[in-house]
Amino acid sequence: WLVKKTPDRYEVKIPARIFHEYVAFMRARINKGMGVAEDAIWSAATECLFLTSSARTKKDIEDNIEREVIGKTIGKFRNKYRSALRYGILDSAPDIDVLLLAKEIDAAVVANDFGIQKWAEELGVRFVPAKTFPLMLKEYLKQRSSISHSTKSDFFDDFEES
Repeated sequence: WLVKKTPDRYEVKIPARIFHEYVAFMRARINKGMGVAEDAIWSAATECLFLTSSARTKKDIEDNIEREVIGKTIGKFRNKYRSALRYGILDSAPDIDVLLLAKEIDAAVVANDFGIQKWAEELGVRFVPAKTFPLMLKEYLKQRSSISHSTKSDFFDDFEES
């Protein structure tokens, strides 16, 4: 008999190394795709410059024009591409390591990365936004200091009364 079944995604365990390698592989593929798109932009832009200039060959197109015009476009493209493809995902091996370690030692993760936040919540790991962490730390140290001083003060007050 054939039985249709979906995997139990919460009970099946896989080694973290496999997950780690998958993320590294996907990052390489994303970057390779960006390189292919960049090459297409360079080619199309160079062709347009060639058709509209007085240059006899594509090599005659001034390097600085190519760099200034096409280079800026490529820079904008890279930023938009990365934002579109990498926002909200785990896009590096260190991201995975941070989450795995936090899960292993039952620690919170402090980060300014939506992908880490999203997956920390998915894994049940406490998450603290990086922008709020300094304030939290100051408040913690302030509270700890006031508790420490009041404890010492109470101790010496009790000692003097005896």
